[in-house]
Amino acid sequence: MGKLFVKKPLSLLLSEASESEKGLKRTLGAGSLIALGIGAIIGAGLFVRTAAAAGQHAGPAVTISFIIAAIGCALAGLCYAEFASMIPIAGSAYTYSYATMGEFIAWIIGWDLVLEYALGAATVAIGWSQYLNKLLEKALGFTIPYEWSHSPFETSDAGVHGIMNLPAVFILLLLTILLIRGIEGSAIVNNIIVITKVSIVILLILLGWQFINPANHTPFTIPADAGSVTMHNGKVINYADFWFHGIPGVLRGAGVVFFAFIGFDAVSTAAQETKNPKKNMPIGILVSLAICTILYILFSYVLTGIAPYKDFLRQGGEASVAYAIDTYMHGYSWLSTFVTVAILAGFSSVILVMLLGQTRVFYSMSNDGLVPKVFSNLHPKFRTPYRSQMLFFGFVSIFAAFIPDSVVGDMTSIGTLFAFVLVCLGVIVMRKTNPELQRAFKTPWVPVVPILGALFCITMIVSLGIENWARLIVWLIIGFIIYFGYSVKHSKARKL
Repeated sequence: MGKLFVKKPLSLLLSEASESEKGLKRTLGAGSLIALGIGAIIGAGLFVRTAAAAGQHAGPAVTISFIIAAIGCALAGLCYAEFASMIPIAGSAYTYSYATMGEFIAWIIGWDLVLEYALGAATVAIGWSQYLNKLLEKALGFTIPYEWSHSPFETSDAGVHGIMNLPAVFILLLLTILLIRGIEGSAIVNNIIVITKVSIVILLILLGWQFINPANHTPFTIPADAGSVTMHNGKVINYADFWFHGIPGVLRGAGVVFFAFIGFDAVSTAAQETKNPKKNMPIGILVSLAICTILYILFSYVLTGIAPYKDFLRQGGEASVAYAIDTYMHGYSWLSTFVTVAILAGFSSVILVMLLGQTRVFYSMSNDGLVPKVFSNLHPKFRTPYRSQMLFFGFVSIFAAFIPDSVVGDMTSIGTLFAFVLVCLGVIVMRKTNPELQRAFKTPWVPVVPILGALFCITMIVSLGIENWARLIVWLIIGFIIYFGYSVKHSKARKL
């Protein structure tokens, strides 16, 4: 039983983190890491979650929801930053858990991260496909046929059945090829994408500010007597219900927009490909999180000032931002096309970072013997885990091509939050067990900050509902079968 919680020696971890001709190539600086973080964070959250949280729960006070969510992420981010500076190796929360809480917990986290990274990439790829059709319709007047841009489980209003989502597979293939060729080239493309989408977000904030109607911000929270709204999909929202008005609505809104911040932890998976990681990793994690928080707050303030919050449910839906521009910002219809381009760019960079993060976690797990060696085989020229990248392209493409986003999207959240909890607790454990270890960055006010971070994430986990818990349990059972059937026999830590 004790072997279940065998820990990977820190001396071994740190030796693996050192430069090696056989290992991953160190090419990333602080600027690339910040861009990597922004690339992972700004995507569907900014353009879709903002309107959903404002319309259903928080109203204009969604800006406060973003602040609350940002505080929770910042608490976890501070813990990630300490670990990333202390153990600068690929693997993120998996590696940190292996060093602090043992192999079994590390396996659970590594397996859970598939939910965040692989299924997250599949979900965003499906969204990318939908917005590509919007852009093609607006710019060129045609769309990809329904049957070739939707899963077999979806049917159009006209009764057309989906066959497979080809655009989603296409973007996954394109970004997989980019990642195989090397993280340096991938980082350059990501930097260009980040500059593009951040520029458009800032442009919308600056131009939209003059169209803010103060009446849309009064009252700032949704009143209990705001009535009800029938959404564009037929669902009825009754604002008298507890979680749909006032302070409770703001808190529920924080739960909705919390997932707009998912992705900053993916920066830590690139630790082994970072120059001077002890200095640059904390900068990449915390600065990208801070920049995105500021943009989120300004963006949500402007968006809820341009259009009444109820409009986001009646008319806007996923395209609420484009709707608000076309309806209320007269003379700026061109901006809605730019926003669609920004969404496509944003989705692309999110997919890029998710695929990167997934293969780097399995690279570490493979080096530890917990998954087959194929996941750590490096390309002879590019020094990237190319076979792992191809295998995950196939795995993610199955979900993106044949499963609706409503199924895979919700599975992403629990794995992420669970990882956050263990990283927060891991900081406390490491301070007790290895107080002498050099830390280039220290989480302040330990144990208060880690405990608050863990409690915040646990609260979010509890609120996710029984369906997501059931899916998590099934996923963990599959993971346990693999662990006890393969990993325990091949674990290198057990043989030390």
